[in-house]
Amino acid sequence: MSFAVDSYCMQCYLRRNVDLARKLGPEDKATAFAKELMKLFIAAPEGVTAPWFGPSVAQLLHEMYGLPIDRYHDEKIASNRFVLERLEEVRQRVSQAEDPILAGLQYAILGNYLDFSALQGDVSYEKLEQMLSGAKDIDVSGPYFDRFKADLEKAKTLLYLTDNAGEIGMDRVFAEAIQEKYPHLKITFCVRGAITANDATREDAAAVGIPFPVIDNGNQVAGTELDMLGAEAKQALETADVILAKGMGNTETMFGCGYNVYYAFLVKCPRFTKIFQKPMMTPMFIPDSYKTEGGD
Repeated sequence: MSFAVDSYCMQCYLRRNVDLARKLGPEDKATAFAKELMKLFIAAPEGVTAPWFGPSVAQLLHEMYGLPIDRYHDEKIASNRFVLERLEEVRQRVSQAEDPILAGLQYAILGNYLDFSALQGDVSYEKLEQMLSGAKDIDVSGPYFDRFKADLEKAKTLLYLTDNAGEIGMDRVFAEAIQEKYPHLKITFCVRGAITANDATREDAAAVGIPFPVIDNGNQVAGTELDMLGAEAKQALETADVILAKGMGNTETMFGCGYNVYYAFLVKCPRFTKIFQKPMMTPMFIPDSYKTEGGD
């Protein structure tokens, strides 16, 4: 199923990227860039998702403006550092919580705030510090969470699909709490196969000390496009008993895929507020069957 690109996505892509183009050069060049961007939409196969366009847009910005493909390099380093400096404190809060699995999930979802692409210039480490202080108040418990734990209890394998740099450090703490509770479970992390926005790669997984096997999706898409996965990621996805997918990009590209997926993210775009009928920045934890079950 996934969430195919629609007018909301096109409008968002145009606004964000044309605004950037205007800052990088004169108006006539920004107009030319906008036309090239619209050509990408027109030429795209039917049913593709918004993340599918990411590599092409990044290449277009590079060719027309010389913008580095790795333009969030400094933000990624800073995000990893921010989380590493707080890792032990967060780990202690999680381990001492009444339900460490729930606490780990709360911190992992808050880590999804570290999205310099979707939130543009609105990411603030000071704000994230405040959010982390209130992590215990994040409401993601309920029947979906209970089902998740029941699935983990009987599962042999968990595939953890990551999203952003920095955030992956919070994912580490969550996965460690899961491993502590379910020592029989084999956990594998999956990152992006190449630089895309500020998403986590193998380098970021190493930077935050992920202690589990790490694979990558085999491509540059900021999500999990099933027909673009590398062989290793494809096999991991098809054989995993439980899949945890972090962030909107994974949700956009996978939702309704039929696998035993649980999506954990913050609502960070107008389209998601429309789809899920939730305000911006609402924490979400839902199964792949969410819509067929009638939602909340």
